[in-house]
Amino acid sequence: MKSQLSKIVKNLWFQDLDASVIYINEVAVRIRAGILLLVPVYMGLMLYDVAYTSKWVVDVNTATDTYDTNWDDQIIYAVEAVKRTYEYSTQTLVLFYVLFEMIVSMFVSTSRFSPSILISSYLAKNHPPVWVPIAPKRFAWSIGIGMVITCIIFFNPVVFAHGLNSVFQLNLLPTTERYMPAGLGIILVSVCLLFMWLEAILGYCVGCKIHALLVKIGLLKETCCACNNLNWDKK
Repeated sequence: MKSQLSKIVKNLWFQDLDASVIYINEVAVRIRAGILLLVPVYMGLMLYDVAYTSKWVVDVNTATDTYDTNWDDQIIYAVEAVKRTYEYSTQTLVLFYVLFEMIVSMFVSTSRFSPSILISSYLAKNHPPVWVPIAPKRFAWSIGIGMVITCIIFFNPVVFAHGLNSVFQLNLLPTTERYMPAGLGIILVSVCLLFMWLEAILGYCVGCKIHALLVKIGLLKETCCACNNLNWDKK
């Protein structure tokens, strides 16, 4: 089983693992972005529910007629209601899975452990591969790792604060008040949704463009087909 998975990744995700510069299949990368696009969509719907839907849960079985009406002649009922509480354990698990996906895809030796890479490579097998250097993609995924970690902290601020304070034995972050901007979650999810949509639908990798710019100005020295303006044909 392990050898079969390695073969799928080697032949459909990577071009030649023995080459000095590793190339990956841009077609499979775009398919993978489309698969992982489901995560920011899910997170966005969840944040919309938290921010814009009712903060109260009404027990309809307790509704009783008050025999009174409002200004619009609508009957007023008395009900029992409790304020909604939010816990993000499921969302945190999803984010940790995405973090796992991002980390294992950074390295050739661990890429075969990524379910999304295996699925996208298989789905791309009947399409002509487009080989591009892995360095810009790694840079883009590193941006994704940073954003996912920030989202995990956003959904678990108290746990993170307790952990950080315990490690340094200092009260670096408050554990009884909000220390992260309230709108940060929506901003991060929106940016992730935009970046992954551009990659999956339009084939435009924002992280790769940033990598190309850094190579152009000399801050990075890694091979980059975008900044070198090269046409990588199938061999």
